[in-house]
Amino acid sequence: MKKPIKKTNLSNTKGEVRIIAGLWRGRKLPVLSVQGLRPTGDRVKETLFNWLMPYIVQSCCLDCFAGSGSLGFEALSRQANKVLFIELDKQVANQLKQNLQQLKCTNGEVLNQNTLQWLTAPQPQPQFDVVFVDPPFHFNLAQQALDLLEQHHWLKDGAIVYVETEKDHVLQLDQNWNLLKEKITGQVHSRLYQFNRKKIG
Repeated sequence: MKKPIKKTNLSNTKGEVRIIAGLWRGRKLPVLSVQGLRPTGDRVKETLFNWLMPYIVQSCCLDCFAGSGSLGFEALSRQANKVLFIELDKQVANQLKQNLQQLKCTNGEVLNQNTLQWLTAPQPQPQFDVVFVDPPFHFNLAQQALDLLEQHHWLKDGAIVYVETEKDHVLQLDQNWNLLKEKITGQVHSRLYQFNRKKIG
């Protein structure tokens, strides 16, 4: 499986993401200025977490292609039980770790790994209640991640999966995936699915 070439272009300037609600409401966290890093905007994030309100408390979450960690930190602020951040870029992953330390948060974990490679490990039992799939655009990474989440049994029955892609991107999913919500904001297509593995026979 080929992984996309990811050019890193760090500057001394850091951006920031804002936590919208919950324990750390209003806190701003630094984000490295890295080419291709595209934090989910506040407007999209607010819509998403309104959708997630029934599911997020005490959930075990996976933040694929974590980047700024905006979604994972928002989940932790809103009382998710645990969030695992997967991020390929080492410097970006280190910034995520620093932000967890800054928040004095012990129920977040950062892995500096390729998300698609990490998801190829078959699981003896499902791991996650809520999953965020928000990869760099134009590499078809969302489709690959969703396929691996299903094939290798990462998702608990009834798991909620948020997917963020470019506006015109089409996903090919089987009957195990039920689309709950979707919205297009500018060039971003947001979808919320519930995963239930259908019994055969």
